[in-house]
Amino acid sequence: MCGIVGKLYFSGARQVDPELIKKMADTIKYRGPDDEGHFCQGQIGLGHRRLSIIDLSPAGHQPMSNTDATIWIVYNGEIYNFQELKIKLRKLGYKFNSNSDTEVIIHLYEEYGEKCLEHLRGMFAFAIWDSKKHKLFIARDRVGKKPLKYYLGKDFIVFGSELKVFLIDPEVPREPDYIAIHHYLSFQYVPNPLTGFKGIKKLPPAHYLIVENGKVRIERYWRLDFSKKLKLSENEWQKEIMERLEKAVKLRLVSDVPLGAFLSGGVDSSAIVGLMAKNSNQPVKTFTIGFKEQSHNELPYARQIANLFKTDHTEFIVEPKALEILPELIYHYEEPYADSSAIPTYYVSKLTREHVTVVLNGDGGDENFAGYKWYNIQKFASYYDYVPRWLRESVIRQGASLNNKIFKSTLSDRVLRFNDTFSEGKFRRYLEYIVYFNEKSKHALYTQDFQSRVGEADSRDIIENKFMQAGTTDIIDQALSVDFNSFLPDDLLVKVDIASMAVSLEGRSPLLDHEFLEFTANIPSSLKLKGQKNKYIFKKALEGLLPNEILYRKKMGFSVPIEHWFRHELKDYIRESLLNPRARARNIFNPESINNLIISHQNTKLDQSRKLWALLTLELWFQTFFDTAKVTQ
Repeated sequence: MCGIVGKLYFSGARQVDPELIKKMADTIKYRGPDDEGHFCQGQIGLGHRRLSIIDLSPAGHQPMSNTDATIWIVYNGEIYNFQELKIKLRKLGYKFNSNSDTEVIIHLYEEYGEKCLEHLRGMFAFAIWDSKKHKLFIARDRVGKKPLKYYLGKDFIVFGSELKVFLIDPEVPREPDYIAIHHYLSFQYVPNPLTGFKGIKKLPPAHYLIVENGKVRIERYWRLDFSKKLKLSENEWQKEIMERLEKAVKLRLVSDVPLGAFLSGGVDSSAIVGLMAKNSNQPVKTFTIGFKEQSHNELPYARQIANLFKTDHTEFIVEPKALEILPELIYHYEEPYADSSAIPTYYVSKLTREHVTVVLNGDGGDENFAGYKWYNIQKFASYYDYVPRWLRESVIRQGASLNNKIFKSTLSDRVLRFNDTFSEGKFRRYLEYIVYFNEKSKHALYTQDFQSRVGEADSRDIIENKFMQAGTTDIIDQALSVDFNSFLPDDLLVKVDIASMAVSLEGRSPLLDHEFLEFTANIPSSLKLKGQKNKYIFKKALEGLLPNEILYRKKMGFSVPIEHWFRHELKDYIRESLLNPRARARNIFNPESINNLIISHQNTKLDQSRKLWALLTLELWFQTFFDTAKVTQ
């Protein structure tokens, strides 16, 4: 697991400055504290920071070249089937000078070109410079586990694992992208390919980018297919799920450094720990974080699983100090990002790194098996399409009338917002339920100046387009496809990658193995969400591994009590941060609207904490990256 950077001038008339490449790589040295390397040759420059996981010897040093030094690579990730690929490549005549998976990618590229991606099973972001063809080839893994961003100038391209590397280059302008901010306020993250910085883009998951002869092209090489379903009995599905997931876990147990697992006590992480224990000849090291607030504390459930599988268990009790940790988190997350669970994720990563270098997690279970409640809402809403139009309109009118009469609460707000979506198409209806700010509330929040910057941009179009690309008419499969291409890579995987790599910890996700994903996409959605039972078939499959009190308890989530903070510890801080002269001078939000939002949260039972958190982290983002002269390490 590493950090990569690079720069290419389209013309050989310009040369990359080696010192610039080194500075760019040093900016993200926490992603790879074990080694550094640089390769600069005329118009191309590559830089690498290494976190040694496989082949700890100097032979794994990067940038790495092929035998005649005509092809160079910088790479971040893990290829879990590299040993199998190595055997095949040896039969084709290739020789190896290391035991690393990096060298496997080089020879795969020599043999198959861009189609080398079809052979890789794992998580990755890499860049290959082919000096004979004067071609740059950069690629990102299918799901988006590993980040890769780029900036395209008039005659050059800069790329790297994080945005901070671009801010070192004087040729890359630093300017906020207001359209990205507009979308962020809906989603709590910036949707790909946007980043929050104008001109700097994320390479989307399952895509590659090629620069050849001054021309740039971006291609998608993989898409999860929900259109084909297998006809198996429930017992057959359960057996297949367990066998395939166990294989995915076993592949991720290969490591030359200490390895453990995050254990929340939820279904997904408990399943991973159970399968690790089954395939390990020594106790699995497990790590759990707990809080004093019982509503957010899952320690008893994690302890139950640790005892069941006799793990080497470590618990951490923390009292999150938001004012102390927020500046550090804003710096590391670098894009506008409002998922407050980044706080406990960072804490557990930091504490876990004191014991191991690699950790497995349960990410992907909800996206594989319809674990979120918004799938239930989407299913329920789909029935509403069969209600006669005159009756729908009557319900909408009644809802509008109630909106001004009923006692305000978070539940009533959601009910009324759901009612408002009945007149919308089913795709936009989905977004209205999950957003922080919908289009109506955003426009009420904006100043006239900011509204003119945003123009006609509508965040609902992003989700609607993803629904249209799902390749299926099943409403639940469509929603799963949307989440695989938006929420998962742009929020959840960002959260874990940034939090873990900030402390030089590698995270592995068996449930996001692409072959496992391709299999679960073939499961009928009626077995994932059976009636109103989320993750039905997955839980049934796990009944022989996990106790029912873990499988069927209420989902808690991994979060911190921001609702409480903004009414107590951070009551004054939120007002001072959002309404200070510097924030007002940005001329983005109406101060009166901000003040009303704060009052609504602090003086009623209506929970506005997610909205306030999004506004707070956005203001701190502006302060960190635009109110200071430079990015500091």
